Amino acid sequence: MTDTAYAALEAVPFRVTNPELIPSQRYYDPEFFALEKEKLWPHVWQMACRLEEIPNVGDYVEYTILDKSVIVVNTKNGVQAFHNACRHRGVRLATGPGNCAKQGFVCPFHGWRWNTEGENTFVFGKQVFNPELLDKAEINLVPCRVEFWAGCAFINFDDDAPSLLDSLGPVAERMNARHADKLKMDWWFGTVLPTNWKLAMEAFQEGYHTMKTHPQLHRLSALGNSYGNDADGLAPNRGLNGKQTLNMHIDFMARLSSGMGGMVHESEVAVMERMRDMEVPDDPMGATMAFYGKMYEEVTKDALARGVPMFDISKVSQEVEFHAVEFMFPHFFLLPMVGAMSSYRIRPLTPETCLFEIWSLVLRPEGEEYDTPKGPTILPYDSPDFPEIPRQDYYNLPLQQLGLHAGGFKHMRLSKDTEGMISNYQRLLDGYLAALDLDTLTKAQNIVNCGFETPIQDIGF
Repeated sequence: MTDTAYAALEAVPFRVTNPELIPSQRYYDPEFFALEKEKLWPHVWQMACRLEEIPNVGDYVEYTILDKSVIVVNTKNGVQAFHNACRHRGVRLATGPGNCAKQGFVCPFHGWRWNTEGENTFVFGKQVFNPELLDKAEINLVPCRVEFWAGCAFINFDDDAPSLLDSLGPVAERMNARHADKLKMDWWFGTVLPTNWKLAMEAFQEGYHTMKTHPQLHRLSALGNSYGNDADGLAPNRGLNGKQTLNMHIDFMARLSSGMGGMVHESEVAVMERMRDMEVPDDPMGATMAFYGKMYEEVTKDALARGVPMFDISKVSQEVEFHAVEFMFPHFFLLPMVGAMSSYRIRPLTPETCLFEIWSLVLRPEGEEYDTPKGPTILPYDSPDFPEIPRQDYYNLPLQQLGLHAGGFKHMRLSKDTEGMISNYQRLLDGYLAALDLDTLTKAQNIVNCGFETPIQDIGF
């Protein structure tokens, strides 16, 4: 790395200098937030919508990030994206989802119009304008870069940024093997959290919090955990026999399904429930291997029999590296387990608030009728209507945001082995704030786009 790049990194406020210590001001300082707005969000790929939100020609959604707004629209020539501003005097043309197939986009201020392809079709009283101002190249909607992966449209405001797939790196192939492009929405929830967007993400980048935050899952961990006893000296589930281990694995999957939604779908749990009488070895590890091997086969068989475009779960589990959470920098997660997935998207609103969305995603038979959500069901962050597990996280996160302001708290203290993903992405963020060269940032992002409980890694700077 050049001396200029080192100097740029040194100039980043509240920079991560020790990868195990993350300065607390990064989560609330207004100037740091403003630097993210200027240096990060205009240059990264952002999941703007699921393509199933806009299945028909003319369907569109509005994607917002801070003060920017983009229209993603299904046109007769494919899905396109446009900056959401009238070319006359800047009024936003679209708010929320809709369909513009019949009348296009109409400015509510002076009535200018555009078709689904962003071409201007009407200027009211055009004779009163200097003709040079109405050149088609000047008054058509301004396109925004858009590319596609995993059944989603991603936008980027930077025309010089590497392609989406180059930015994603190996995570794309891991998720492709699990047919991420064929997933469909079961439900979609959203909430405004009184929490910095980075704190909200970090709660899902490690499993160290499971013992205290999600005790219902901790108690159902048939093989225990790698951390040792809890504060009361308790180590869960020692001395189980094979049958007890089998049933605890099924109980765990059922609780994960009810608590997380799509991470384990109810159709998958139904298959597992029929396996409680299967013969397994008497030792816990042998029973575990027998359960997962048979369960992958049975879930695959059941799904294919129902016309689901299911991958071979057994084959993928053997050949493709598995992470229970997959992170796509800067704000998108997929959470696979068997065939279904949960998905998260987190967007900043202010230095200490964010919009947090959750999807329950499932592989559904092709052509099956389903009332696909057109937008998130927005709930208060403490609503009992959220699934159990995110509800528990939503309880902690506002308390963490408040605690960062306590006197004497200066740094997050990270485990280098189990909380390393937090450090990796925070240091990549510093690279963007320092405006490092695109090749360096892309290589780092390929490393950072990784799985649950990744250790601290060398990301190249």
